[in-house]
Amino acid sequence: MEEKKEKSVAPPRMSPYVFTLLLLGFGLWCFWDGWLTTDQKMTEHALMNQVFSAILIPWAVWDFFKIQRHKKAKKHKED
Repeated sequence: MEEKKEKSVAPPRMSPYVFTLLLLGFGLWCFWDGWLTTDQKMTEHALMNQVFSAILIPWAVWDFFKIQRHKKAKKHKED
């Protein structure tokens, strides 16, 4: 009797940059609302948006370079 070998199907992999892009996108949106917008309704939230943009944008840049270092180390390890 023949045994059927089933192929294991791996789920699609998510890009490691998804979290970085979300951080950057939200950080830029907060930057716009905190520093550049002329909408009078947003002035009560300006300080919150300024603080969030000051946190999220550097976090996104740091995460991007962390991923790059990780990829480079993984590639170097495989070689």
